[in-house]
Amino acid sequence: MARIIFLPHQDICPEGAVIEAKKGESICEAALRNGVRIEHACEMSAACTTCHVIVREGGASLNVADELEDDLLDKAWGLEPDSRLSCQAIVDDEDLVVEIPRYTINHASEKN
Repeated sequence: MARIIFLPHQDICPEGAVIEAKKGESICEAALRNGVRIEHACEMSAACTTCHVIVREGGASLNVADELEDDLLDKAWGLEPDSRLSCQAIVDDEDLVVEIPRYTINHASEKN
């Protein structure tokens, strides 16, 4: 099992979090299973960008982003070179350090 270290996020995990992730599950699945409530408006079907994360360490161990994910990420708030959709980033054996951006873009429903 790999560990995912979530950096502090004001609303989702103010103190940060360290969770265990099973090989083959997505970052989003692991987070939700461990009580880190990443927004996922499309129910993890790769149809939005609400589960956008920035993988600060360990990103090379994740599966390669496909064209659909890359196209969606172009619409994400705060896009960085190490950005991924957490619903599409599949965990392997390496530990990860992940940052959840402060904002998300949800064209279906804004909760501000």
